[in-house]
Amino acid sequence: MLGRTLNGRYRVLEPISAGAMGAVYRALDARTNSEVALKHATHPGGDQRFEVEARLLASLRHPRVVRTLDYFSDSSGHYLVMELVPGSDLDKVLKAHGQPGLPVAQSVDYARQACEALQYVHEQQIVHRDVKPQNMILAGEGIVLVDFGIARVLEEQEPLGTAGIGTPRFMAPEVFAGGRVSPRADVYGIAATLWTLIAGEPPVYAGGKSLSSISADVTPELERTISAGLELIPERRVASVAAFAKALGAPLAVEKGTSLAISIDVPDASRSLMEAVVHTASGVFGAAAASIALIDETTGELVYQSAWGAGAREIVGVRLSPGAGIAGGVVQTGSGEAVPDCRTDPRFASRIAAGTGYVPYTMLVVPLKRGGRSIGALSILDRRDGRSYRDEDIEAAALFADLAVRALEASPGTFTSLGTTGLA
Repeated sequence: MLGRTLNGRYRVLEPISAGAMGAVYRALDARTNSEVALKHATHPGGDQRFEVEARLLASLRHPRVVRTLDYFSDSSGHYLVMELVPGSDLDKVLKAHGQPGLPVAQSVDYARQACEALQYVHEQQIVHRDVKPQNMILAGEGIVLVDFGIARVLEEQEPLGTAGIGTPRFMAPEVFAGGRVSPRADVYGIAATLWTLIAGEPPVYAGGKSLSSISADVTPELERTISAGLELIPERRVASVAAFAKALGAPLAVEKGTSLAISIDVPDASRSLMEAVVHTASGVFGAAAASIALIDETTGELVYQSAWGAGAREIVGVRLSPGAGIAGGVVQTGSGEAVPDCRTDPRFASRIAAGTGYVPYTMLVVPLKRGGRSIGALSILDRRDGRSYRDEDIEAAALFADLAVRALEASPGTFTSLGTTGLA
């Protein structure tokens, strides 16, 4: 691997780290003449799922989250290209300054900063999957979360019980057993990380020493909070990183990263509501992206008003001629469509998709109806579990679309600002 040039531009210089979820290398980007971090996930297959997840990672913008710059695949595996964050990871900080651990107040502050990053990615429906001290860089402005567990995403395609990759004693028990991944898995990871920073070693599943026996500065309240974050049963665990930080007495800063939802410039009430609709649709249907398009009564065109996920900024504002593409056809017929493979469907507006930089694999499109008349369409793109949308998904999506229209109707001024059945 060392000395090779990958994707025609990234020359591998030296290893940074290696683990069960892949290796990270320092590389030189020939196009920018700058150094980057190159994550190599060796799990075979999963090309579609890798691309879907990598698109989302590349859309993240938060000061405490590493920036994903590029992604690609070749015969040797999948690669994420990330910014190279200057600084030392917390594992190195612990080894250099732990006695055996770091001061409690300092450890709690590092955990709070990491929770800021995790709260943001969870709001964008992404789970880090590999939270541990080695993946937290102490940089000039504090902690930066790096090295998302993209290999974990690929491994989850295997049958339950075969997905035991990751870092033992930092990985939530349900994930280690090949179960469902949720934000509570990252809560376990940050609780295990905080324990490690204080104790100088990671916790033991379902037992071991008490933290207060290691450091006299650990209060009963702090010990209870960390123990609640380390609950083996996820339903008994602290439900979110925000709740965990609050219990630590270190509520999260109000600083926000860039949301993956975006809308055209319409009044704030309808804009925030439409963004909530597409964000929720993506979560409910396990999608990488979702969008709302409404009819422009003046031109008859379908105009994308709001979107969430990869490609959101590019699709918002795009206009389709009446009846064009899958969404246009759905509006005309008033019937939902599930498209297992967009790229082979002759109705797919491939030119429009290519122009946005997002060519989906699979789509679920249902009409938005008001008074029995189609006023637009809700499009749901790319299942993140790698499967295709099917006809059996249409009914649930249609019910969701009906609820969305009713919510928009209840928002003062929404449809008057957008026109009776579309745009003004």
